[in-house]
Amino acid sequence: MLVFKRFLRHGALFTVLLAMAMAQTPLSGQDMTVEQSYLQESVEMIIIREQSRTNSRDNKLVALDHIGSAIERGSTNPELNTTLEYLSLEGIFNKTTENGRVINNFPDIRRQAATYLGQLGTPEARNTLMKVVSTDNEPMVISEAIRALGTIGNNDGNQVTSIIAWTIDRFDAMMPDNYLAYSALDAFEKIAVANKGLTDPLAFETIMRISQNYNYITPVRDRAKELQDNLLKGAYSQ
Repeated sequence: MLVFKRFLRHGALFTVLLAMAMAQTPLSGQDMTVEQSYLQESVEMIIIREQSRTNSRDNKLVALDHIGSAIERGSTNPELNTTLEYLSLEGIFNKTTENGRVINNFPDIRRQAATYLGQLGTPEARNTLMKVVSTDNEPMVISEAIRALGTIGNNDGNQVTSIIAWTIDRFDAMMPDNYLAYSALDAFEKIAVANKGLTDPLAFETIMRISQNYNYITPVRDRAKELQDNLLKGAYSQ
């Protein structure tokens, strides 16, 4: 098993595993049996798990490609949640160091993992995304995690809108980020649509503050004003 994992970590076994799965796949036009489908998914989950845990960015991209394909097929395999949580927090929570330097800090990997968490849409994915928003330090990763939370739409106890509002406030105190603010506004709107409005005072306060903050570019302020007007008119309550 150790040799197996070493081969996989260096990418040498990827083609072999894929060929094994394809050998068990029926010819075009025929449906796979339950056993064949299970084998194919099992091989794919091995690739996802092992490739994601290496220190190679390229291997992680391979894992993400397989995750995207699995989600598109409607897979609900728990390994997807587990791996996406690992990748979305890697370099922040899960650190690998070499000579005192973190060598597994890949913001682009974390950002893509956040996107897939939003598409997965499970309660576990939502919790992981909230952790990403509250702990990451890269605006592009946080922005994508916020958009993903909007995609999921769940806002039980106003937890999601509150953490988004808190994040915008945190960046406003340091350096306002236009893309981050725009992502927050989009998420607020999606959550409002999913829940027939917003009930979080912090969300309203954040939207109003963005609309009046001239540190933001005009399109961002206009987007905030539009959202504020729509909320006041009850446009999402129907």
